[in-house]
Amino acid sequence: MAEPEITVVSEKGQVVIPKSVREKLKLMPKTKLLVYGYGDTVILKKFVVPDVEAELRALWRDIDKRLGKERRLTQKEIDEEIHASRKG
Repeated sequence: MAEPEITVVSEKGQVVIPKSVREKLKLMPKTKLLVYGYGDTVILKKFVVPDVEAELRALWRDIDKRLGKERRLTQKEIDEEIHASRKG
């Protein structure tokens, strides 16, 4: 684990993330971060928007493998697969 670095909160509430951390996490200008406060701890987490199209393609591949291409899915089966995928 890397040694901690010190940063200062400005009067506007801004902090500078040290360059070594920005490089390691590939934080570029305009990168969105989630901010959590817990007790005396501040947690910054990189916000990543999921690739919904890729997730849907993977879901359909899984469905095709399980059912084969012999029949079409019912709406109920589609809803169940979506629900199961969201739980996972």
